[in-house]
Amino acid sequence: MPSQHKLIAFALYPGVTPLDLVGPLTVLRNLTIRSPYRTVVVGERIEPMDTDTSVRIVPAKAFADVPDPFALIVPGGGTATIAAMRDDSLLAYVRSAARTAEIVGSTGNGALVLAAAGLLQGRRVATHWAYADLLEKLGACYAPEPWIDDGAFLTAGGGSAGIDLMLHLLARLKDRSSATLAQLFIEYDPEPPFGRIARDDPDSGVAEILRVPSAHGYTQGLPCIRGLRCST
Repeated sequence: MPSQHKLIAFALYPGVTPLDLVGPLTVLRNLTIRSPYRTVVVGERIEPMDTDTSVRIVPAKAFADVPDPFALIVPGGGTATIAAMRDDSLLAYVRSAARTAEIVGSTGNGALVLAAAGLLQGRRVATHWAYADLLEKLGACYAPEPWIDDGAFLTAGGGSAGIDLMLHLLARLKDRSSATLAQLFIEYDPEPPFGRIARDDPDSGVAEILRVPSAHGYTQGLPCIRGLRCST
């Protein structure tokens, strides 16, 4: 890619959640029109990588090919992100890229990788609610907001919050009209069938489900995470 391009690198690792990656990438299509910004998905190697769905994703570039991106974004990946926190190659790339990047961010629980790399000490950070305790154990301050703009650091909770954050970033880097057009083109106007659901709302039934970590598969693996939270 030409050196005049400002690359926004999304760091891929095994088990990533496609929504946390593809949603933001889809929004940022509008950022690349008549501007120097370009998005690129990077990984340790250019080879198919499993996600937490039946889809596999191939990075366009290796970490070594994009050493100094304009921005670095780490998507979430459920419990796979716990393993990614111990991935020396990924952590080394995140630390190195963050030294010169003008923007460092995450979607979903990708913030755990940034925290494991030592980048979020004392910062207010948005992440998926199920990983709030672990994030704080790593030195960051969990923020309940869907997304946080902390200047050079942009973080979002799971799923649609990553889309929200990228719409904000698009407006910040380009203009509001580009962001509103992007929102219109992807017909992004969430109206979930059950409305807003609070984790402690007894009427929704969610509170009862969450008391049984393996119920319905939604919180599968959380006992492992809780064990890691309590370790020293």
